[in-house]
Amino acid sequence: MFFPHKSTIYTTARQLMTSLDDLIEKARNLRTEGHSPGQIADELSLSLETVTWLLTQDNIAHTSESPRDVHIDWTPVSSDAILLEQSAMMLTRLFTTHTTFHPPPTTIVGIAISGIPLATCMATALESKLAIFHPAKHNAEHVTGSLSGNFAGVKGETCLIVDDVITSGKTLHDVIRYLRSRDATPIGCCVLFDKRGIRCIDEIDIYSLYNISRID
Repeated sequence: MFFPHKSTIYTTARQLMTSLDDLIEKARNLRTEGHSPGQIADELSLSLETVTWLLTQDNIAHTSESPRDVHIDWTPVSSDAILLEQSAMMLTRLFTTHTTFHPPPTTIVGIAISGIPLATCMATALESKLAIFHPAKHNAEHVTGSLSGNFAGVKGETCLIVDDVITSGKTLHDVIRYLRSRDATPIGCCVLFDKRGIRCIDEIDIYSLYNISRID
């Protein structure tokens, strides 16, 4: 049986601590720039609970045990227009290959912020209209999310929802409920990363490129 050397264990622990401190610093910097906790959660692909924890920690001595979460950094893709478009095409193919719904969606609903560029590319590929949804967590004063008035409406439309990451599933639940309340028909949710292993939300199928699991 192999037992790692003490120095290896120490190095790994130190690397994990450095990574955690980096997240704390990133969260604080975003907060200083005026981001709400909900926006920071989206920026770092973390749950709101985790972001709240990060913002209350000391960089030197963490005062409580961290929440169970997985940080996903896909900046090398999201910052490259070509890779971003290719990712959107992969999502489009995933949906069109596995969906049982025909014809194609009439409107693609991108969830702000990170879902917008993906939704834009997918709307182009599917020749659909583009709608933008702002989650309630981006504005502490709002209990429910809202649809942008600068893009397509959703009344009477068949809608495909697009986001980058499923963290808890609450945002997708809110979007589905919102669409149904506006006489729209959600037919699927496309995401790059699913951190919960969710196959459907409110009877709407989830199409994810990658399922992320945490093994402790």
